[in-house]
Amino acid sequence: MTMQHIKKFCEIDSKSQNLLRKYVDSGKLSARGYHRILKIARTIADLEVTEKISYEHIGEALIYRTKEV
Repeated sequence: MTMQHIKKFCEIDSKSQNLLRKYVDSGKLSARGYHRILKIARTIADLEVTEKISYEHIGEALIYRTKEV
């Protein structure tokens, strides 16, 4: 998925944006990791046949990333 696709298909609400910003600011998430989380959250939303990425999708994607580390 290119950056253009991420911008188009991975829009998130302000609550989700704040959660991700918190992880980036604390050093737990890089810019690259940020985009990975968006793509994983998009996949989770797709599996649930949901058009929008929710706060819960972002949270679930972060949990999967935490388990990888």
